[in-house]
Amino acid sequence: MTTLSSTAVAPARPSMLGGLLRLLRTWGDALATHWVRREAIKTLRQLDDRTLRDIGISRCQIEPAVAGDLNLELVRIR
Repeated sequence: MTTLSSTAVAPARPSMLGGLLRLLRTWGDALATHWVRREAIKTLRQLDDRTLRDIGISRCQIEPAVAGDLNLELVRIR
């Protein structure tokens, strides 16, 4: 004779602590990214216009270049 057994298994739910830790990690990563970008902007602003031109950006393009929003192939500096 065969015995069949079925047990009810509760669906897996993320714990509140796990969700909170993920949220804190996300915020921490965003804050670290912000600090790194601000430092890069500060460093680029200290360069003179000729050096900026040598690397392919103008002074008004520093923030978009650091953010990755600037397509350097489409930009032409005179």
